[in-house]
Amino acid sequence: MLGSYEAFKDSIYDLATIDLSSYKERQMKRRIDSLINRHGIKSYKDYVERLRTDKLIYNEFINYITINVSEFYRNPDQWKVLEEDAFPFLFSNFGEELKIWSAACSTGDEPYSIVMLLSKYIPLNKIKIIATDIDRLVIEKAKIGIYDEKSLKSLPKEYVDKYFTKLDHKTYQIDDKVKACVEFRHHDLLKDSYPSDCHLIVCRNVLIYFTDEAKNNIYLGFQNALKKDGILFVGNTEQMLWASDLGYRIFKSFFYIKS
Repeated sequence: MLGSYEAFKDSIYDLATIDLSSYKERQMKRRIDSLINRHGIKSYKDYVERLRTDKLIYNEFINYITINVSEFYRNPDQWKVLEEDAFPFLFSNFGEELKIWSAACSTGDEPYSIVMLLSKYIPLNKIKIIATDIDRLVIEKAKIGIYDEKSLKSLPKEYVDKYFTKLDHKTYQIDDKVKACVEFRHHDLLKDSYPSDCHLIVCRNVLIYFTDEAKNNIYLGFQNALKKDGILFVGNTEQMLWASDLGYRIFKSFFYIKS
């Protein structure tokens, strides 16, 4: 036994202001216990002390619990809906100067995908996207913009050819002109204030890790952050069962409009 997980959650909140109570406990505890055992640490208390004194261990912990799984154009059929349905709707209602927020953006694959898609219709110098994540390490990776070829497997070839430089047999770097369109910020969905007057919010494959209460609070936060008729784009396992109760109506599968 590693000790009291409740006490550990309190210590993590004091140390990193991350509320582990908002994550599904069985799933998160299993991940953390595995990480602690990997280091041969005997208790939560000892692990917290290591987190306080060892920056590498601390960064590893933050990176591990935030569950960063990302790729360009993840679920391509949904990106087709974004291009063929969502963006035309937004353009017709708000024009081309859209305020877009990529929430929990991980290593930047998602906001950069949005930039490349929009570049078919809008000059790059008119595209500005806010991209946020709780993990400062992945934000730094996103700013560097170097990716393994596996993360590009779903990205249309036209974008790979136009916006990436091949560094070696399996590594690519994204063009600086695309990077310039994205403003990365550190942000905690559970406690930080949200951007306002957004036309599109993209938050995919993240909320599945939160409790129902935390998810609903985040959905309400997104609803407040959107302009009327703005769109929320979620992941393929995150459909809102009670969308109307949260101030949304369904636009397409995985796309919701602020009522």
